[in-house]
Amino acid sequence: MSHLDVIVVGTGGIGSAAAFHLSSRGRRVLGLDQFPPVHDRGSSHGQTRLIRKAYFEHPDYVPLLERAYSLWRDLERLTGRTLLVESGLVMAGPAQSSLVEGAVRAAAIHGLSLDRLSPEETVGRWPALSLPDGWQVLYEACGGYLFVEECVRAHLDAARQAGAEFEHGATVLGWREEGGGVVVTTDRGEHRADRLVLTPGPWAAGLLRLPWLPLALLRKSLFWYQPEPRCEKAFAVGSLPCFAFDTPAGFFYGFPQIDDRGVKLAEHTGGAVVADPLAVDRSVDPLERSSLDAIIAAHLPGLGRTPSGHAVCLYTMSPDHHFLVGLHPDSPRVALAAGFSGHGFKFASVMGEVLADLVCDGASGRPIGFLSPGRFC
Repeated sequence: MSHLDVIVVGTGGIGSAAAFHLSSRGRRVLGLDQFPPVHDRGSSHGQTRLIRKAYFEHPDYVPLLERAYSLWRDLERLTGRTLLVESGLVMAGPAQSSLVEGAVRAAAIHGLSLDRLSPEETVGRWPALSLPDGWQVLYEACGGYLFVEECVRAHLDAARQAGAEFEHGATVLGWREEGGGVVVTTDRGEHRADRLVLTPGPWAAGLLRLPWLPLALLRKSLFWYQPEPRCEKAFAVGSLPCFAFDTPAGFFYGFPQIDDRGVKLAEHTGGAVVADPLAVDRSVDPLERSSLDAIIAAHLPGLGRTPSGHAVCLYTMSPDHHFLVGLHPDSPRVALAAGFSGHGFKFASVMGEVLADLVCDGASGRPIGFLSPGRFC
């Protein structure tokens, strides 16, 4: 049985970052994953993820986001890859919507730059969009997108360069504390380490060993659409920022056309409950497509209505839709990060640093108290 400093279970967005930060601090790290590197079976795939600072979900995320931006830029310099594009972000909805009220509040508390525009000004500036007169519009210039697969690949490659090892195709069956360390059992054998990091994504419910903490798994669809020929320029990257609409029918978001797949569009709300992450229906749901048809007709009229691409990913939802980050309440040798509830990938860079802090120092100077798993005890 091998003996390591740290084992990281799950090497997607968060786990790959943790492996990098830990190995960069001189720890002997083994990353375990049941799937190949940069796979599409979990939550860290699908071309892009939004990144933004005026965080409507809760203003306490903003300091973490500011650190995340800095770390993404550090990773770009280290690996020579383009990972983060500050394309700008248009956020729009009724004045009393959670998106508008929450973003304004976060910006005011943290002194963030946030432009207010009328719907008429917005459409004049970005003619691909169509917005009703009664809506409020906010524009965040530093908002944009991350290339999700490239981010994971960059963290994995940088971790290997720093000395980390990975075993892909190994399914983790369980873990236990033993002899002053932690033993992880896989379908290929056992590994022993001084510390364990759990970043299992959709497999969190079975691996965290927190029976009092219910986690829901949701199936989410991503769609790509080709602009109509007359509108191609208006939807092109460099012409159109990212966008988010908080509508009475749900919360929808999208990206400009980055490549030949077209304009990516998805619904953040909704989603079917999944019982088994290994048995997910990955076909096109007609109801999901119908919802996006309505959004295109109302707010993106220059897009075609036939999807040019489709993918499915998974949201692991905590009871309050905020993350679970900290030391395991029953096992202080174990650090965990889970329940990212569909808005966590942008934090992957800083979550890797936080997990390394927890493993190496027993605590982190980053403001993660509001994310403690113990809040549900």
